[in-house]
Amino acid sequence: MSEVKHQLNHYIPIAKTIAHMFGSSCEVVIHDLTQPQSSVIFTINHHVTGRAVGQSFDHLVKEVLLSDEFDEDYLAGYEIKTEDARTIKASTTLLRDDKDQVIGALCINYDMSTVSHVKELIDKLVPGLAKEVPAASPKKSKDTLQSVDEIADRLIEQIISHQKGSLKKRQEKIELIRFMDEKGIFLMKGSVDKVAERLGISKVTVYSYLDELKKMKESEETS
Repeated sequence: MSEVKHQLNHYIPIAKTIAHMFGSSCEVVIHDLTQPQSSVIFTINHHVTGRAVGQSFDHLVKEVLLSDEFDEDYLAGYEIKTEDARTIKASTTLLRDDKDQVIGALCINYDMSTVSHVKELIDKLVPGLAKEVPAASPKKSKDTLQSVDEIADRLIEQIISHQKGSLKKRQEKIELIRFMDEKGIFLMKGSVDKVAERLGISKVTVYSYLDELKKMKESEETS
């Protein structure tokens, strides 16, 4: 067992406690972000989103790291949608080692289906009782912005270093860029430059691969 996985295993009792506290609608997932392509190492109540050990992360970059509300290594209460249109209330906390490096993430996913039905019933019985007051979106601190950049750098490094292929062939590089694109890596500032440098190719080449992938996806959707 790797040292990182050994450290992350210490969070399993916490994950189980949360899941048992809030019941079967609450899924808790632990990710090993030093193994991005197969980051899920533990899950409980996985029927909520279908997360399984050996899968990769999904919402870490797009919903968490890029959120204006992400600060101090956590984001609580954001919403995601399942393929069957259920609303999931999610929270993510990054996990660091004793050297202050991000090594993992603990994610809580709560199926709001039952809660939504209860809310609808209350709204019908007592109209206007629950009025939501929009909260102001806090801006990320300078330390958090720097932390996000460091996490992005580390994710790119880990993704490339754990690629199974030799990365000498064009198709291997395209598939790697496809994975990073799907995970939202290229939405992060400076990521194209970093990936190009790490792969030993030009920025123009990275953009041409992304354009090729976009056209392939559009072709698949129309066929």
